[in-house]
Amino acid sequence: MQILVVNCGSSSIKLEIIDTYTKTAIHQLNANHIGNIEFNIAINNQEIDCNENDYSNILQFCIKTITKRENINILGVGHRVVHGGTKYFQPTIIDETVEATIESLIPLAPLHNPVNLEGIKIAKQIFPDLIHVAVFDTAFHQSLPNRAKQYALPTSLVEKYQIYRYGFHGTSHKYVSEQAAKFLNMDIKGLRMISCHLGNGASACAVEYGRSVETSMGFTALEGLVMGTRSGDIDAGILFYLAQQENISIKELEDIVYKESGLKGLSNLSNNMKAILDAAQNGDDNCRKAIQVFSHRLKKYIGAYAAIMGGLDVLIFTGGIGENAKEIRHRVCEQLGFIGIIIDEDKNCDAKLSNQQKVIEIEAINSKVKILVIATDEELAIAEEASKIVNEKNKVNNNLSIPIAISARHVHLTRATLDILYGKDYELTVKKPLSQPRQFAANETVTLIGVKNNIENVRILGPLRSKDQVEISRTDEFFLGIDAPVRESGHTENTPGITLEGPKGKVKIKEGLICAWRHIHMHPDDAKAFGVKDQDVVSVDINDESRALTFHNVIIRVSDKFKLEMHIDTDEGNAAEITNGEEGVLIPTNQTACLVKKNV
Repeated sequence: MQILVVNCGSSSIKLEIIDTYTKTAIHQLNANHIGNIEFNIAINNQEIDCNENDYSNILQFCIKTITKRENINILGVGHRVVHGGTKYFQPTIIDETVEATIESLIPLAPLHNPVNLEGIKIAKQIFPDLIHVAVFDTAFHQSLPNRAKQYALPTSLVEKYQIYRYGFHGTSHKYVSEQAAKFLNMDIKGLRMISCHLGNGASACAVEYGRSVETSMGFTALEGLVMGTRSGDIDAGILFYLAQQENISIKELEDIVYKESGLKGLSNLSNNMKAILDAAQNGDDNCRKAIQVFSHRLKKYIGAYAAIMGGLDVLIFTGGIGENAKEIRHRVCEQLGFIGIIIDEDKNCDAKLSNQQKVIEIEAINSKVKILVIATDEELAIAEEASKIVNEKNKVNNNLSIPIAISARHVHLTRATLDILYGKDYELTVKKPLSQPRQFAANETVTLIGVKNNIENVRILGPLRSKDQVEISRTDEFFLGIDAPVRESGHTENTPGITLEGPKGKVKIKEGLICAWRHIHMHPDDAKAFGVKDQDVVSVDINDESRALTFHNVIIRVSDKFKLEMHIDTDEGNAAEITNGEEGVLIPTNQTACLVKKNV
């Protein structure tokens, strides 16, 4: 399948026609320095003439030029959109509503969303019959837990203006973390990774078991690391001070922190890391300072993210600086041996990515953490996401219903743990069968002993398992006083433990306390009928006459042992006013799984 990828920047346009089967770019077009004297356009690295000087006209020229090449058969268009706000968690088919939302978010991404929208409108004019898909930079970070999303501002202002940490570069962070797992031949759900996307824009992301749980950019793309011309983290009081001392406007302050700061401001030379490294080698003190501050800031984030995830398995360098600046990789990894990061200097110096080698290992043999240099390819990632939607758009069956089940707090136990709690070789007795085949709620219960409070009479579910697991709601978490992460059932690595008490004794399990990731169980036949597959993540809209509610990040779990059913926890059921015995249906609206309440 050939997908046209449209990536519009404030002064640049990047277009690629990508064959998603071979994962290669058939044609590439780059327009740079739009509006400046250095303006140029190249297709497949060959410069071409363009007499246009208006952004819209240049964009039309570029799209028509690249799509008039030989052997072109474009079946869909993928658009990079920087800001999706709180609404878009996944790649989305673009319609008038999506366009209106992108436009409404312009105040949050004033440099990017306007040109992203311009690219959408012009491409739809040229290709009105094709499916156009928006892939949002913010989407990957929608899995951030609330504690990572929130700013410590008055709630009234936060809610009124939707002031949250959204994060950016999500397409790149998602792509390279998946490439790392493939390269290591490991399940991404068993890895804790830090992805460092370092370029003129720079950000770090903590990817815990395949989900973004922290990222350095926030409400805007200004927060976090030192960047080419952006300051990154700054004491907000400095802005008030400068405004008073220099008597300058908000617009002038904005220009300072967005366009005159970062590497450019520190070095007093350039925003180009290569030029700064060369000047530093020749004795330029300002450039040396820029390198030191850039590296220090990133190292600080790596240490913080390793602490948040309780350890680290993989460190990734990507982006123009991450892929090419060996000196920066060296400085960042120095003195991080205490968390298992030890770089091999020879491998680091020799690391040269190519079309044949897009992932290179540079860790020392005694490093506990894998250190990878990975070529990011946001255009390929966008093309693959768009092609999935083009392929799957018409596969969802509107008429199949999904039963909804409320999953109350419960525990799964091993043979050894049950022996301690109820006596050696004790056998669970069946209170009632559960909807999933061969599973049952037992008559037996345990007490959860927390830091603040205890919860009694928590049901044991059978049969026994190979790992202990305790599933609770957010309300239970606060009542117990224990911070339980969101996890897919069975993935209990690096989770808190808890003390369980039964009639015969107590046991402290070392790990296994989770808030279950909301999910839909499906038999393979159901998955085929709905046009989804195992581990797909969908959004679920709850619609009734009185209110609307959306569940995002609902994971599809497919097994021949499963019966079709959606599971949400007690808190979510209460919030949506859902009870057991209701059903929903999936409908293909913008690639969102929409669950419509039906009383039965």
